[in-house]
Amino acid sequence: MSSSTTDTLLDVTMPQMGVSVAEGTVVAWRAGVGDRIEAEQTICDISTDKIDTEVPSPAGGVVAEILVDVGETVAVGTVLARLTTGDDPAVPPPAPAAPAGETSPPPPAARTTEASPPPLPHRAAGNGRRYSPVVSRIAAEHGIDLSTVRGTGRNGRVRKQDVLALVNGGVAAGGSLVEEPPLHIESPYRPDPVLVTPQPAPASPAPSPAGLAPSPAGPAPAPAAPAASGDQLSRMRRQIGEHMKRSLETAATCTTWIEVDMGRVETARGRLRVTALSFVARATIDALREHPALNAWMEDDRYTRVEDVNLGIAVSLGEDGLIVPVIHRAHELSVEGLAVRIRDLARRARARELTADEVRGGTFTITNPGQYGSIMATPIINQPQVGILDLEAVVKRPVVVTDAEGNDSIAIRPMTILGLSWDHRALDGALSAQFLATVKRRLEGLAL
Repeated sequence: MSSSTTDTLLDVTMPQMGVSVAEGTVVAWRAGVGDRIEAEQTICDISTDKIDTEVPSPAGGVVAEILVDVGETVAVGTVLARLTTGDDPAVPPPAPAAPAGETSPPPPAARTTEASPPPLPHRAAGNGRRYSPVVSRIAAEHGIDLSTVRGTGRNGRVRKQDVLALVNGGVAAGGSLVEEPPLHIESPYRPDPVLVTPQPAPASPAPSPAGLAPSPAGPAPAPAAPAASGDQLSRMRRQIGEHMKRSLETAATCTTWIEVDMGRVETARGRLRVTALSFVARATIDALREHPALNAWMEDDRYTRVEDVNLGIAVSLGEDGLIVPVIHRAHELSVEGLAVRIRDLARRARARELTADEVRGGTFTITNPGQYGSIMATPIINQPQVGILDLEAVVKRPVVVTDAEGNDSIAIRPMTILGLSWDHRALDGALSAQFLATVKRRLEGLAL
């Protein structure tokens, strides 16, 4: 059957799943070449270091070509498959027969279209367990038997942190001493250590060039000292750095800070048993509703205000980088509701259980590095948003306070500094200061 003149080929690509995800692995195909598929129907399952998820078909059509096999790991943006779309998408014609006298190549293995099991990391061991490439590599380099490692991931999956805990002398889950990663985004980008495997000595000396005697045996040369520049950054760390650098090159980034007395927040959060981040999130949402210009996207020269507040909360994954899950329609939630959603998203982010929709569509982001004791930072805008709020440490210190009659005195108060990085292409300093003043007013005027 010949293809309709209105048929087109549409690429299905490896999606981006967070700022530091550089690659993904195809775990299963839900459709094979020649199968018809509807728009938004799952075409394949993928696994990344942070998320196991389904890839929806971008349009209805017929699968014309599958370019990446199950178990293959490819970079974000790689074309996974192609669809024939149009008024009458046709099944691609069969391969031409081999000329007389030649042997036809064996047909590729048939791809099943049955429902696939939940995605798992793609590398299987003899015991039936599956491990990601990075877990297998680290285990091989350190002689670790992965069948003895108790995993902390979903369904007992062995994660990179579990293996590194053993490498570094820690204990994997079960009697775990692995520290739970905190919420933050601008963590120090510590490079992953370079794992050097000693090379065996050659079995015999290399032959000498003609006419020359072999060199006498001598002591083995001392290993080279580490380069002064330090260890090489992992691919994920480089991806984070590239994203941050691209944001700085794209946006006209400015940062404004404001001091906030967190006395009322500290009292209220002790009563509700939630973190200060939940109160800051609620105050930020209220300020975004009052100053909607900050709840927006800036893409090239196109500035778009968004009605819903889809709040991103930066979550550290420790050695695995970071990710920014999104609380969609966050303006509908109370402080307690926000606390529950933040805890849930953070837990599932670390277990790699987030869906694709939960890491995209954010309109504003909050980052919280202050729990390490830092008091001021310049957060980098999460593109294409126009602002990001930085919550720093709450520190008790002496400040001047004024009572209801106007009398000043010095008191010990729990203080913090909020930093707002904003895009000067879309906003100006006065609006940014007004936004911060609104957040401050709502936190300091919290009803008890």
